[in-house]
Amino acid sequence: MNERIGRIESMLEQAGPAAAELVKELLDLYGEGLARVMAAVGEEQALRLATDELVSSLLLLHDLHPLDTRARVESALAGTSAEVLVVEEDWVRLRLRPTGCHSAPAEPALREAVRNAAPEIEHVEIEVEAAASTLIPIESLTVRRGPAVRSDVTERSDAVVRSDATVRPGPRASAP
Repeated sequence: MNERIGRIESMLEQAGPAAAELVKELLDLYGEGLARVMAAVGEEQALRLATDELVSSLLLLHDLHPLDTRARVESALAGTSAEVLVVEEDWVRLRLRPTGCHSAPAEPALREAVRNAAPEIEHVEIEVEAAASTLIPIESLTVRRGPAVRSDVTERSDAVVRSDATVRPGPRASAP
């Protein structure tokens, strides 16, 4: 569909003023017809029609879309970790809650989703919420619970390690 729109825009740039006026008049006529259709079908059917990508873009073109900008943006971001904070005229501010290692790759996809749902939006600001610490205390990873060990000496099977970083050979088990 974007290719078709681009081709139409390119043709209009090359056409003379009379052709551009003709296209404007045709758009106005189709817009009036579409407005009558939307009024006749009722709210529930209008919402269902608006879910079709082509119909949705035509409704937006003629300012007939049954959902306002905020509702369209929120719907486009449903299921993501982004929250819509502000929608004003041609800009949107989102809050992104990081999920996983990095959130930066999600930002371009969020911007694209917003612009696809609301082409009138020119600016998308994304505020990334600080991630909570995901560090796991090393103590919680202990697998074996044995007798308490003195804090200044830890024995291993082949060495004794002291807290002052001195390492000396430890006792070896003898074979029977």
